[in-house]
Amino acid sequence: MATLKPGSMLVGSTRPEELRAWYIKALAPGFTGEGPIDLGGFHLVVCERDDIDAKNDQPGRSIVNFHVDDFDAVEAQLSAAGAEWISIDDREPGKFGTFSDPDGNYLQIIQWK
Repeated sequence: MATLKPGSMLVGSTRPEELRAWYIKALAPGFTGEGPIDLGGFHLVVCERDDIDAKNDQPGRSIVNFHVDDFDAVEAQLSAAGAEWISIDDREPGKFGTFSDPDGNYLQIIQWK
């Protein structure tokens, strides 16, 4: 049996242009161009959906984690982009920061010890 490797993620939104611009500013400030946002080989696709609410009412159901080497620098980058911080915890295995995008979806940065 094959082990599947994630290659991309789709984020649906009622305001895709605004959300896409936020993701570029927050996660890939050097990205230019159209189409999927390249996050180091993993692609983020933001598309318009009319079958969802404007805000995610269960944002903790699925959280995308980003492993980082410099938590403080990434926290500052995300804060400058307008990330809403849900929690920042320094735990035994590492430092975890949960934040939300403008549609209320949760994401997380982790700096492992």
